[in-house]
Amino acid sequence: MSKEVQNRVTYMIYCVSAFANHHGLNFKQAYSYLKRFKGIAFLDECYEAEHQLSISDAVSDLSIICNRNGGALI
Repeated sequence: MSKEVQNRVTYMIYCVSAFANHHGLNFKQAYSYLKRFKGIAFLDECYEAEHQLSISDAVSDLSIICNRNGGALI
């Protein structure tokens, strides 16, 4: 696995964990929610910009994206 892919995966895991903690979910629940409401796709597509922001900003962005795609967590 290349260093870039490894960094991307590590960042996405960290974001899912932070999202889970923020919303009182376990990791599996958070991942399923983010996958269903396109948060994981957002992190992958916008990695270059998102990884330069704080994790708090990333969690906020994920909440907004998922909400726009039908998610109920804010």
